Amino acid sequence: MTRSEMREHLEKKLSNHRFEHSLGVEYTAACLAMVHGMDVERAAIAGLLHDCAKYMDKEEKLKVCKKYQLSVSDVEKKNTELLHAKVGCVVARKKYEIQDEEILSAIMYHTTGKPEMTDLEKIVFIADYIEPNRKKLQDMEQIRKEAFQNLDECIVHILKNTINYLKKNEMIVDDMSLKTYDYYTAQ
Repeated sequence: MTRSEMREHLEKKLSNHRFEHSLGVEYTAACLAMVHGMDVERAAIAGLLHDCAKYMDKEEKLKVCKKYQLSVSDVEKKNTELLHAKVGCVVARKKYEIQDEEILSAIMYHTTGKPEMTDLEKIVFIADYIEPNRKKLQDMEQIRKEAFQNLDECIVHILKNTINYLKKNEMIVDDMSLKTYDYYTAQ
């Protein structure tokens, strides 16, 4: 399936807002790949498909997890929105014919990150946060600059802000986000 065909299919599945966000992540991931000397097409595909399971409701996501034996953490049980990343890997593989394991992993970890991310995984994680359609979050201008200069520094900044925001609002912080933050702050 070509990226153009993927785009057409996604447009039918996602809300207008989510589709525009996906196009923004596709564009931003491609730009970051150019700057950091990576494969632009792979980054664009991973960015485009990162939210390909966002249209599914809670029951659908849990059903996919059960069918494909995907583990569901306690945090994910409480906040099933987080499952869209795991389920997105299955959707990308089955519906969009993605066989590239690094693209699938970038989709899997675009929300929480993970220790020892590949550059592609880092780019999709960052692009999801900084794409042009995103509402202005704390330190957004600085984070956008960091994205084009130092991926690891940018990841730390994003995770620090995200973890602080979640804690301040008494929301659950996923363990993987904490592990990722600890890993990159120790570098």
